[in-house]
Amino acid sequence: MTGAQALGGGVAAAVVDVRGLAKGFRGVTALEDVTFSVAAGETFGILGPNGAGKTTTVECVTGALRPDAGHISVLGVDPAADRAAVRERVGYQLQSAALPPALRVEEALRLFAAFYPAPADVTELLRTVGLDKHRKRPFAKLSGGQKQRLSIALALIGNPDVVVFDELTTGLDPQGRRDVRQLIQRVKDGGITVLLVTHYLDDVERLCDRLAIIDAGRTRFVGTPQELLSASGGNDGGAGSLEDAYLAFIEQPAGE
Repeated sequence: MTGAQALGGGVAAAVVDVRGLAKGFRGVTALEDVTFSVAAGETFGILGPNGAGKTTTVECVTGALRPDAGHISVLGVDPAADRAAVRERVGYQLQSAALPPALRVEEALRLFAAFYPAPADVTELLRTVGLDKHRKRPFAKLSGGQKQRLSIALALIGNPDVVVFDELTTGLDPQGRRDVRQLIQRVKDGGITVLLVTHYLDDVERLCDRLAIIDAGRTRFVGTPQELLSASGGNDGGAGSLEDAYLAFIEQPAGE
């Protein structure tokens, strides 16, 4: 792998710019050197093995965590220095989130809308995510796919410029994954910049303009899905699919 493939990723007019990000917890290094940039309107995938540092990375980007070292700029703002400004313009769907069982769908959206100065229209957002017929249903009665749709709606209720989806399709059946992918595509078509943390390479192939691979707290690759295929020999009879290319890449020792 070339140094440009492993450590590149600079883009013109980046709305998210991460350079040399490092973070540790009680003496354990979670992130050592993560670097990538995301352009306005881009859907950017963040991939890596379990424990690679993907969620820690996006928590630093959203201001939920303060990094130990490195530079982060989100829409021109340092999220560690001004969390409130970033929170107003960045939506974040948590990897695992639960609401009070009796809280109804519309009630949840109106509650979260109250946290933002210029929230989205709740009725329109319910239609967009396909929950308009379930607005009175309590959280406990929602299916897995409906809960994910509600998570997307809650991430979008503040009219964000950037939205982070963390393992959005994990645990869904094929139909639920398809429906959620279609919803993310509509978000993308609306011009919102999307950071998509996922284990599913078909999600990346269908949705992402570019991607970063994070492994052991370091950026191993930044580029397009096609560039990942090329880097892993996919165009020369090697890795035949994006999943094969990804596995071939992370199974190689860093620096090769």
